[in-house]
Amino acid sequence: MTMNPHGQPYPRPYVEPGANPTWMGRVQPANYQHAPGNPASLPQQTWAMPPAPKRSMGTLPLVIGGGILALASLLLVLPFLLVNTGITGFVIGFVASLIPLTVVLLTVRLIDRWEPEPKRLLWFAFTWGAAVSIAGTLLIQPLFALAAPTSSEEAFTYFMATVQAPIVEEFTKSLGLLVLILAARKYFDGPVDGVVFAFTIAAGFAFTENILYFGREIASSTDPGTDFVRIFILRGLMSPFAHAVFTGTTGLIMGFAARRWHPGYAVLAFFVGLLPAMFLHNRWNSMGQDFLVEYFVVQVPIFLTATVGIILLRVAEGKLTRQRLLEYARAGWFTPAEVEMLGTSRGRRQALRWASSRGRTAQMRNFIKGATALAFTRQRILSGRDVPVHQHDELEHLRAIPALRAAVLQ
Repeated sequence: MTMNPHGQPYPRPYVEPGANPTWMGRVQPANYQHAPGNPASLPQQTWAMPPAPKRSMGTLPLVIGGGILALASLLLVLPFLLVNTGITGFVIGFVASLIPLTVVLLTVRLIDRWEPEPKRLLWFAFTWGAAVSIAGTLLIQPLFALAAPTSSEEAFTYFMATVQAPIVEEFTKSLGLLVLILAARKYFDGPVDGVVFAFTIAAGFAFTENILYFGREIASSTDPGTDFVRIFILRGLMSPFAHAVFTGTTGLIMGFAARRWHPGYAVLAFFVGLLPAMFLHNRWNSMGQDFLVEYFVVQVPIFLTATVGIILLRVAEGKLTRQRLLEYARAGWFTPAEVEMLGTSRGRRQALRWASSRGRTAQMRNFIKGATALAFTRQRILSGRDVPVHQHDELEHLRAIPALRAAVLQ
């Protein structure tokens, strides 16, 4: 038997009505636990911080290891780029590649705005895509070249574009997702996280690849101006999200697997997620003489489907946040009005406008961020993942809430 906030017994297992507001992050009855009561509103309850569980060094080893690996990868990637583009082509390609990169990263920021991932992990993801996955691709490519048909240059090129590139590039990019889900599982706990990390890795990969393509047109073309504009329209304007959509499917599947944490699920989701990513990559690289027809008939609908999917994920994330905060409201931590303010897009916009008129924007953002972190910590607890660690985090977040609220109202 467990006790509700008013000291009355609940039978086990018990799931609070409304605890599963969406298809994302459903709670099993055996994992459900009630939110701790607020001692200020429920004085009859005792509420003390339990001893902190033994913690690891967090993501520091991951970030350091990733940085070292990225620097080592650049020793291979930079000479490769310079040999193929020359100094002038490299500089022009670098500058031009910043445009599609900015578009994708701004999209990542928009997707990630509800519950932002730690910047250090986003940097890890970007450098993995821009350096490590490129280096891995360069090392694995020669093995596929040995198996490629040599009957003609056209057959060889087609094999490398439609077989080698989808397999090798999606594997090396998605390997970064596998590293993140295994080494930073606290921050990789749902499909939105998977999409955010996947898009960031893909943005880094496409950035370096664009430097190669743009710079090579400058270095080797007899009409560099015309050819550069053509390749920029194709890669920079028509397909800045191509790699993001490919790898995003892997991130999405791995994110769903992360909801029920187990290393075996993560590895299985990695391999399963590679299949649609490789397929979409193959379809893109297979477009030939009817490129424009296939682009508008096939690729544009795929992009629009991905956009709708991301919007649905954001809506589901918002519903989940609101439900978790409602559970804390019933335990005395928030008022119903605060739940609507902190747990809905409309409420957040209104709250920020109100705070801006009083010079408290930063404080309101911190309040929203703290409440969101609390809601997602509760979701991790209810999913049965590392429960003692997250329960300790939960009480730390709860202790901070009154001060965050007071900072807004001062």
